[in-house]
Amino acid sequence: MPGMLDANFADTLTLVCEHNADGAAGFIVNRPTDIPLSELLAQQDIAFDPDGRAARMTIYSGGPVDIDRGFVIHSADKVYPDTQKVSDNLCVTASQLIIDDLATGQGPEKAIFLLGYAGWGGEQLEQEIAENVWLTADADEHIVFDLPDEECC
Repeated sequence: MPGMLDANFADTLTLVCEHNADGAAGFIVNRPTDIPLSELLAQQDIAFDPDGRAARMTIYSGGPVDIDRGFVIHSADKVYPDTQKVSDNLCVTASQLIIDDLATGQGPEKAIFLLGYAGWGGEQLEQEIAENVWLTADADEHIVFDLPDEECC
């Protein structure tokens, strides 16, 4: 079993979205907060349908880095100019356009709104994997979007 000692990552499912010689970045996708997305939309004066999907979405804690920055992990049925494809069916977007679309019900079919991300320095993630800190698997949109958060780990 993994030997995770960092409480930020204990019992988490982390989607690695970028990995290169300089390091890696990803998002914890099974750690909901108690903050509804509607609260953030209201604070930002973004109109939303109180009966729509955005009103029912919860903000997730995506990781300990840049915790005030918002990101959306979403299905690939709708992409934006700054969308980063993670796999054939998973994307990440960090723009006002996707937030506005989520608020009006025009966003991607599946989406998770997150604050913050997880980051690793060069070779750090590889070292942690070699030390059995992480179990690895291919990115799977069904696990990210459909599996209940508490069943991910």
